Amino acid sequence: MSAALETRGLRKSFGALVVADGIDFRLEAGARHALIGPNGAGKTTFVNLLLGSIEPTSGEILLAGERITPLHQPERVKRGLGRTFQINTLFRQLPVIDNVALAVAEREGVAGVMLRPASRERAVIDESMALLAALGLADDARARVADLPYGKQRLVEIAIALGLKPKVLLLDEPAAGVPSLESHRILEVLETLPRDIAILIIEHDMGLVFRFAQRITVLSQGAVLTEGTPAEVGANEAVRQVYLGERHG
Repeated sequence: MSAALETRGLRKSFGALVVADGIDFRLEAGARHALIGPNGAGKTTFVNLLLGSIEPTSGEILLAGERITPLHQPERVKRGLGRTFQINTLFRQLPVIDNVALAVAEREGVAGVMLRPASRERAVIDESMALLAALGLADDARARVADLPYGKQRLVEIAIALGLKPKVLLLDEPAAGVPSLESHRILEVLETLPRDIAILIIEHDMGLVFRFAQRITVLSQGAVLTEGTPAEVGANEAVRQVYLGERHG
């Protein structure tokens, strides 16, 4: 059975500098998977390779068994690869509902006729409201994004990503900059997302990672150091040495 997302021998180098070193990675359908590693481990490079922001030097990327290596980023999104960003990219002066409706309309191919505020086409608005309700944001639909607490802004970004109906969702540090109480809410929302969406979370908050993920991949120096369950990764001596701070130097 095809993985939701897979890389085979994925490599990226800039001259003599190797930033992704033959990465073999498999994200199963419906997975709840985390990618961790120390600063400079290659996490951002790996995500950018998956998204098509940069081209690999060699290797392959497959989405649901389909080779997407030569595709540009918009084509990958259309085939079901969604993401959020480490720093949110919302239209901060627009209402929450408009931000989400624009994503839904883009997926439906009607974004070109949408004006500000968002199109009143009923199906687009109804779907957008349903997404917001599922994430506990229905009461904030008419609020400006800029007026929301940062944790809720991150949830709006997840709603936008879901509006594109991804098969695979990459969450790039969804709890970055979010106060502890609000990060718990983000975790609660992640746990309610549809099980047919495979989720890969890239996160520095180890508490969130170990509560959310069923499997964890650890990168170090552009290569996979290990992969396993949270218990296996937490007990791995090499992981503790390079990432969890038990030995420095």
